[in-house]
Amino acid sequence: MREIPLRDGMIRLGQLLKLADLVDSGGEVRWFLDEAEITVNGEPESRRGRQLVPGDVVVVNGEELRLVAT
Repeated sequence: MREIPLRDGMIRLGQLLKLADLVDSGGEVRWFLDEAEITVNGEPESRRGRQLVPGDVVVVNGEELRLVAT
């Protein structure tokens, strides 16, 4: 499990994927969301604009990312 610190209290899924170095650019996010298996708090998710907050757990192809407030 990797903890991802959030300064602003909220982040969108596409931004999280870039922050976690899972994609290199915003253009890659759309393709990645189509191909990857992603869940947010145990529910499948494919919207890059999904808003995430501290406490959310995102699993991307088996890698767990836990969002924490800083």
